[in-house]
Amino acid sequence: MTGAAPTQRTWSPGVVHTVLALGGFAIGTTEFATMSLLPAFSKGMGVDAPTGGHVISAYALGVVVGAPLFAVLGAKLSRRNLLVILMGWFALGNALSAFAPSFGALLALRFVTGLPHGAYFGVAALVAAGLVPEARRTVAIGRVLTGLAVATIVGVPLANLVGQWLGWRWGFGVVAALAALTVALVMVVVAADRPDKDASPLRELGALRKAQVWLTLAIGAVGFGGMFAVYTYLTATLSAVTHASAYAVPLVLAVFGVGMTVGNFVIPRFADRALMPVAGGLLAFSAVALAIYPFAATHLWSITIVVAAIGIGGALGAVLQTRLMDVAGDAQSLAAALNHSAFNTANALGPWLGGLAITAGYGLTSTGWVGCGLALGGLAIWAVALLVERSGTSRSD
Repeated sequence: MTGAAPTQRTWSPGVVHTVLALGGFAIGTTEFATMSLLPAFSKGMGVDAPTGGHVISAYALGVVVGAPLFAVLGAKLSRRNLLVILMGWFALGNALSAFAPSFGALLALRFVTGLPHGAYFGVAALVAAGLVPEARRTVAIGRVLTGLAVATIVGVPLANLVGQWLGWRWGFGVVAALAALTVALVMVVVAADRPDKDASPLRELGALRKAQVWLTLAIGAVGFGGMFAVYTYLTATLSAVTHASAYAVPLVLAVFGVGMTVGNFVIPRFADRALMPVAGGLLAFSAVALAIYPFAATHLWSITIVVAAIGIGGALGAVLQTRLMDVAGDAQSLAAALNHSAFNTANALGPWLGGLAITAGYGLTSTGWVGCGLALGGLAIWAVALLVERSGTSRSD
């Protein structure tokens, strides 16, 4: 457990995890709600939807760049102070996005706002795991990532409604307020800690020399892509293939979030006992669910069940986060942050490949086959990581 000053109240791990999850809720809300606000801000900025979509890509690029950057530059800071800086930066970026005077400015601001995203989750995961026994690390990380899942159920519809009623700029304003609240709560409930005196940017960069770090990141970058391949085109599939009503679409989207939430609560309890087997099992489970998706898309009841199953596969994030903690050695912050760079690489890879399949004439449901292929690709990399690990263990015996 992180050391607290004698005069500071010590809060229970559950309270700290909830506050850290609130930050994840704010981040998840802006990440997913921006997709639903795309028509509104594209119209407001006088650009077409494909051009407006660059705003989403700019944010994702910011995540990929910012995760290692902040982890390395913040190596000598205490974790609580780094959390405050990261979430304060995120709050300011969203507030400024709400006042963006032009499309170019909005594009730049979304890139800047995305920079602290991955590092926040990485540091929050380390803080959360440090508050519990080693056998419950993945459970603690799952609690923090639950904020991201709950955002798809509550935060995204809320931001979307605010955007419809008051204008898209207020959608970013809501996220800025949530992030500011997180900053205040982190300062109250997260115990003050001292920076590791041996920490340095060079030590953090040492994680990049470890093959298992790269293999774990590759599992996420490829294996997670299947979920995004389907989710990105889910609304269009529900309308054009399932012929769901306008009222049913947000309910199915919410079911996806429910699946993620359940997965993040349940799966980590097993992962703490058998981390790599659970990671492989999740990838196989996701591949099956994604393969069923094209057949389930014609009926509302069946696609709803499959979408929930695909959401459960999102628990892979917590599992891989713990795996990175195990293989990164002393470079914990960088490895933890890079998990979310991998996640956003998947966020770019899945929709791109899914879009190629649709453009090639295979139809909206082909995203399920693309997703299945990506999940199997992640499973293949998982098998390589397992073989390399066992080979290394055998040589050391």
